Amino acid sequence: MTDTPPPRALGRKTIRPTLQPQELMTDTPDLAGVWTAQVLTLLPDAFPGILGDSLLGRALKDDLWQLKVTDLRRFGIGKHRNVDDTPAGGGAGMVLRADVLEAALREVRSGARGHMPLIYFSPRGRPMTQSLMQKLSQADGVTLLCGRFEGIDERVIEHFDMIEVSLGDFVMTGGEIAAMALIDATVRLIPRVLGNQASTEEESFSDGLLEHPHYTKPADWHGRTIPGVLLSGHHANITDWRRAQAERLTKERRPDLWRAYCAQHGRDPDEDQEL
Repeated sequence: MTDTPPPRALGRKTIRPTLQPQELMTDTPDLAGVWTAQVLTLLPDAFPGILGDSLLGRALKDDLWQLKVTDLRRFGIGKHRNVDDTPAGGGAGMVLRADVLEAALREVRSGARGHMPLIYFSPRGRPMTQSLMQKLSQADGVTLLCGRFEGIDERVIEHFDMIEVSLGDFVMTGGEIAAMALIDATVRLIPRVLGNQASTEEESFSDGLLEHPHYTKPADWHGRTIPGVLLSGHHANITDWRRAQAERLTKERRPDLWRAYCAQHGRDPDEDQEL
């Protein structure tokens, strides 16, 4: 037996051939046939974090998805388990080593099944979008590499043909928060996780628009009342109102989305119709 613990997971044990011994009696075995998030990180104790709470946490306990976390430090070099080194050519910071990442990725990816995209979080990556989350939710899972320091050796990205993804146009200290955001946004689209799948079909970005405003009781709050159409019981009028509000908000706040939406529906983004 090795002196390093296996990746953490939840659920029933999947049997697959391997050269590495595994503990068969464990509280965190591998689930078969369940959407899986494989996370490689230097901060394994950060997980599941918020993912273990509320609806996603309940779905995790109910085996609707599973989380497997691998500590990159296990694959470090030497007695100090070094995982990084200075940048070639000089400069500030440290870069995660190619040989360390290769060893980690080969072990973790040996447990991947079906279609599981390999994603690295980077400010230069493609932005996270609802369409990306929808595609990932239809896969068998994902493998997520959380960088630290100045990033990772470029050769690893090229060799493993990684998909680079960005949480936004800003720089963070690591990819762990971005990984949690991606998992949250993806897992909620898996059937039965939210309980009401229709809610995922009517929210922001699902049809290219921002979501319409929402209201609930009390009907009058500090002199602000719920729009009368929502209390009318006329479902067709309510649907038209919500669509108009979604278009108005998208045009005002996200001109980029509005232009794309108009192009898709053959409309003029500068049209003068009242929204």
